[in-house]
Amino acid sequence: MSKLTLISSNKCFGGEQRVYSHESTEVACTMKFGIFLPSNALDGVKLPVLYWLSGLTCTEQNFITKAGAQRVAAKQDVIIVNPDTSPRGCNIEGEDDSYDFGSGAGFYVDATTEKWKANYRMYSYVVKELPDLINENFPTQADKKGIFGHSMGGHGALVCALKNPGLYRSVSAFAPIAHPTKCGWGKKCFAGYLGPDENLWREYDATELVKSYNGPPLDILVDQGASDNFLKEGQLLPERLIESCAESKMPCIMRMQEGYDHSYFFIATFIEDHILHHMKYLQ
Repeated sequence: MSKLTLISSNKCFGGEQRVYSHESTEVACTMKFGIFLPSNALDGVKLPVLYWLSGLTCTEQNFITKAGAQRVAAKQDVIIVNPDTSPRGCNIEGEDDSYDFGSGAGFYVDATTEKWKANYRMYSYVVKELPDLINENFPTQADKKGIFGHSMGGHGALVCALKNPGLYRSVSAFAPIAHPTKCGWGKKCFAGYLGPDENLWREYDATELVKSYNGPPLDILVDQGASDNFLKEGQLLPERLIESCAESKMPCIMRMQEGYDHSYFFIATFIEDHILHHMKYLQ
């Protein structure tokens, strides 16, 4: 197990908001993650864990400083862990050329193309390495974890839950890239990380994964801003996810929030609803 290096720690709502770095074996570089530890966790009491996955261009800092989740997490006695969105500084040609591919855009897949497969393994990092690291170093109830995220991270949260029946007790998403095989962002990342075989793409598409899900019941909560420019541009396609869930009898509540956009102001407004949704299954 890799050693954790504490980067920062700030007292917050009786607990501590920390940032750590470590040398990752899955993505073969230094990774950072944030973790909010309620006061009971600081006293060694084992608590459930929520994993938050952020969107394109984000680091671990966006959620920590903008979502306002710590107040609710402290009240609900839940640890929240939020990793960076991609490997960094891997010296891969083109990794910093665009905002929607490479650095800041890991897309929560395990790359198979030659150029990217050694480092861009964010799916395995999130599902395997990071939880093992958290359980080894912090007082967690390892069998009580949920996952949620925003945009690219909403896609990641849905995919991680649907591909691993029973691993997560709960899942939710803000403005997820819900049908990435059919939108510009998804097509670009899937072609680059996974190659031309669209059968591989569908393994990381929540709308497709719902159709073959066979596991414990999942109760999906999705919030989508009605004034989200990316919704209007066809990058998110939540209606496809809703159709797939209806056909597959997968419980899914999709709330269209009038006037809200794609920003963290939207997330901060409804973050309490999402944490309370998860706590129904984590307590």
